[in-house]
Amino acid sequence: MGLNKKSHADDLDLGTYKKVTGKELTVSEEISTRLSTLIELLVDKGIINKREYESRVAMHLHEISKATAFEEIDEEL
Repeated sequence: MGLNKKSHADDLDLGTYKKVTGKELTVSEEISTRLSTLIELLVDKGIINKREYESRVAMHLHEISKATAFEEIDEEL
C-alpha cells in the first residue's frame, strides 16, 4: 500500500463513540464492544460459525494463559 493510500482501518475513529451513554468508556470496553458487534455481524451473515469461533478463541486464550504462567514461573526462578 502506497503512502498516499488510505486503508479501511484508517476510517475507524476509536474516539467517536466514547460518550454514547454519557459515561466515558475505556479503550478496553470500546474495543470489546466493537469486536462483539463484529462477531455478531459475521455470524448473522453466515460468514463464520459461532461455535467454531468460540472454540478457537477458548483454545487461544488457554494457550496465552499457559504461556504467561510459564513466563511468570520462569521469572521467579
